[in-house]
Amino acid sequence: MENVGVRKVAILIFDEVEVLDFCGPFEVFAVTGRGPGQPHFEVFTVAEKSGPVIARNGLSVNPRYTISDCPQSDILVVPGGYGTRREMNNQPLIEWIKATDAKAELIMSVCTGSLLLAKAGLLEGSSATTHWAAMDLLRESAPNTEVRADKQFVDNGRVLSSAGISAGIDLSLHVVAKLLGDDVAEQTAQWMEYKHWKGSEYWLNE
Repeated sequence: MENVGVRKVAILIFDEVEVLDFCGPFEVFAVTGRGPGQPHFEVFTVAEKSGPVIARNGLSVNPRYTISDCPQSDILVVPGGYGTRREMNNQPLIEWIKATDAKAELIMSVCTGSLLLAKAGLLEGSSATTHWAAMDLLRESAPNTEVRADKQFVDNGRVLSSAGISAGIDLSLHVVAKLLGDDVAEQTAQWMEYKHWKGSEYWLNE
């Protein structure tokens, strides 16, 4: 655990992205340290192209950056949603994920965002999880990956994945604890009034 100042967190968005998949982690990282007035993360959205992204159920979101002008990020969050089935075959986007991984401190997926990590080869020989309804699809997409249907999230060190939708909040709090300590994660959960959080050990050892 090492506090290296403000880390940049890029959150990928695309058409048919699941709303809480990206908004949950956005909230966690954005409010970490805000109560005491010491922000630890700069959080922003990034999409393949400029212009509005239409998330699940019609929410329109304007990305701050595109993959061509996105600053180098310390953490990349890849959310899920039905749009991942299309983006799995989007080679420029998959190549961008690979390139970002090469320089990032951590890469994390939420829900079926794990399918994009699988296509980028980032789950090879490791463990991962995803939404309960997409376990078989992840096994098919990542045959050399141990798919953990029993875990809320999986931490492989640099590459992390969570189960579906709200589980991205738990994974994000785990990352806060991993980087900044349990006390900061607890303070963040309290600030959000997220009473579901019970600490990383609860999820990793369940």
